Amino acid sequence: MTAPTVPTDSADPADPAGSKASDATGSGSGSGSGSGSAVATLLASPRVRVGVPVVVLAAFLLIAPASFDGYGISLLSKALALGVLAVSVSILAGYSGLPTMGQAAPFLVGAYTAGVLGTHGHTIGVVQLLCGTLVAAGFAAATGLVAIRTRGVAFLMTTLALGELTVTAAGEWRSLTGGTDGMYGIPRVRPLPGMATLDSDRNVYWYVLGATAVIVAIVWRVLRSPVGKLLLACRDHEARMRSAGHPVTRYQWLAYVAAGALAGFGGVLMCTVNQYVSPDDGSFSNSALVLLAVVLGGATSPLGALFGAGLIVATRDWLAGPFPGHGPLLLGLMFVIAVYAFPDGVAGIRFRAPKRRGGQT
Repeated sequence: MTAPTVPTDSADPADPAGSKASDATGSGSGSGSGSGSAVATLLASPRVRVGVPVVVLAAFLLIAPASFDGYGISLLSKALALGVLAVSVSILAGYSGLPTMGQAAPFLVGAYTAGVLGTHGHTIGVVQLLCGTLVAAGFAAATGLVAIRTRGVAFLMTTLALGELTVTAAGEWRSLTGGTDGMYGIPRVRPLPGMATLDSDRNVYWYVLGATAVIVAIVWRVLRSPVGKLLLACRDHEARMRSAGHPVTRYQWLAYVAAGALAGFGGVLMCTVNQYVSPDDGSFSNSALVLLAVVLGGATSPLGALFGAGLIVATRDWLAGPFPGHGPLLLGLMFVIAVYAFPDGVAGIRFRAPKRRGGQT
């Protein structure tokens, strides 16, 4: 049985309100009105609304290595890794209706998996990504059996508790994780067998960018398929879906596991960038930051989540440079402004041509 189609703005990139505005604009007289309607229709086109931001972001990421120094390139790599974590949060908070405060836990599990493999001589990047993703998925599958049975504030607090328990376990398990001191001296990786070691920040950036592009493209395609519509239907009409015979809890558990696997993928990338892992990588502050990134970018937009993560890293680690100690204040101001100016996130911005009356502007 297939899921019923849910008419939500976030599920369908086409904007019905924008279409109505275009029709109203086109109903005016004169060629100016016709051109305004054509512009509005073009701007409301799904290909334009999705394609233009993708092209702009891709162009920026491709020319960035030639425009930034080593520190800036390292920040971009961290932003991409954190962006993958933000995308995993958007799957839960945006598509499944399960806002989480503990998504940094599988992120930490993936990072430690990569660290343990690296310190034991397994430095193939693809192997680390695969193992980190699988271990994080297993972690999410186990913890999801507890978390997924709750909703709303209870789910939020349950994931927060699971995250704090994971951080505590990592700090106490010194023989494996290095305790609160963390795991340092992790060797650099080789992307594939036979390839050279990533011996510079620029090479690490290209590796992280390629891995991020592949995984986000896969997530985008899956969420644009009937799977995404199914999750949205469970989010918006849970009782109706249950009455139609759909195992909603199972669907949401699978989404929780998939989000955990994606978070582990991001954790492996962060370990590759930093060559260091500590329990602090799974802290509450990281979970809160990626949830903020999703709010800034748009709850149901993977691209928006990436943008939000980049904005947070830039504000916290770069813009806060001239204002030492004021990073949290800047993040708080950015959040307040974003909530009032962009209540649906950056991905919710709609462009419409101004209406014309009687052929006059």
